[in-house]
Amino acid sequence: MTEKHAITVTVNGRAHTADVEPRTLLVDFLRDGLGLKGTHIGCEHGVCGTCTVLLDDRSVRSCITFAVQADGAQVRTVEGLATGPDMHPLQDEFWNKQGLQCGYCTPGMLMRACEILEQNPDPTAEQVREGIASNLCRCTGYQFITEAVMAAAGRMRGEQSWDPTRPTAATSVSEETP
Repeated sequence: MTEKHAITVTVNGRAHTADVEPRTLLVDFLRDGLGLKGTHIGCEHGVCGTCTVLLDDRSVRSCITFAVQADGAQVRTVEGLATGPDMHPLQDEFWNKQGLQCGYCTPGMLMRACEILEQNPDPTAEQVREGIASNLCRCTGYQFITEAVMAAAGRMRGEQSWDPTRPTAATSVSEETP
């Protein structure tokens, strides 16, 4: 019989103590141990990003992270984004901008986008594209996801929702153009 280890992990602001086998993956602890099914299992090799969660505010692949590695840490999952009945601006803009299709990559993509915006609240579209490149999506082609992240960034800064069809100060054409 495998020896179990006692861990205490704060998930979405709530402390959880459990005895886990050393080989228990964080994704399995979250899904099976805590019933948080929002974190999806994709490739199980740390490649696709579907299982991305934030561990002490840094994105990790929970399918290749052991639960014992999260002992004493803060973990945020997609279930922790919304506050009560109100969706997080990222969730809202993914919906508004069609940043999800089948939805399988969405939880991991949302958590990666959350990290991007926490590190840089005013990213360029190129920085967003580069940041989300670590997460795979086979449905959207990433443009709608990029637009959703940009719109959420603006909302989180207290600005209007970003509209890629509306010129900004950096891209507007002078009215003096013939």
